[in-house]
Amino acid sequence: MTRSAPCPNCGAEITFRWSSAVQTTCPFCRSILVRHDVDLEKVGTCSDLPSSTTAIQLGTEGRYKGVAFTVVGRIVYVHDRGSWNEWHIRLDDGTSAWLADAQGEYAVSRHHESPPDLPKASELRVGEAIAVDGAVFKVMTITRARYGGVEGELPFEYWGRSEMLFADLESKSDRFATIDYSEEEPLLFVGEYEEFDELDFRNLRQFEGW
Repeated sequence: MTRSAPCPNCGAEITFRWSSAVQTTCPFCRSILVRHDVDLEKVGTCSDLPSSTTAIQLGTEGRYKGVAFTVVGRIVYVHDRGSWNEWHIRLDDGTSAWLADAQGEYAVSRHHESPPDLPKASELRVGEAIAVDGAVFKVMTITRARYGGVEGELPFEYWGRSEMLFADLESKSDRFATIDYSEEEPLLFVGEYEEFDELDFRNLRQFEGW
């Protein structure tokens, strides 16, 4: 079910692909908009997103575990070794998830609503083991990243951030976890790595020479 509302900055009609979106961006004037029921409030303006070779774009469709999804939003993070995209995807079962896209690797994760006690950022160490739902995950990397930009629909307000800390954890299976320290209380996301072909993408961005 889609919903529409006028952009408070330029008046253009903004159509939501995901009815539960809290934040979106105007594709015409690049205003960052926060939704209050049926009204939209301008809270900022999108900066130019870093250049990217990803073929995924807003409106790209695919399948995850047999359920169709549509890409509705994106957060870009930049760090010393490059950048990565976190694509917000709306699944046809009414849920949403995150599709990470970095250097040709893909992973889908969901927010863990009842995580175990997570270490404070100041106490986090590479190699530390953390048990999640009976599985053991080990901290592999700790990354300080900068907010690089945002577009499309998100489940929360997210714009104008500064530096953030992320911990990537792996298990002995194909499952992974990420601890996100961008909020006052750390957030845990758990998911699986996916092969490009397994995601059955459609409506990808086309590059010259393809």
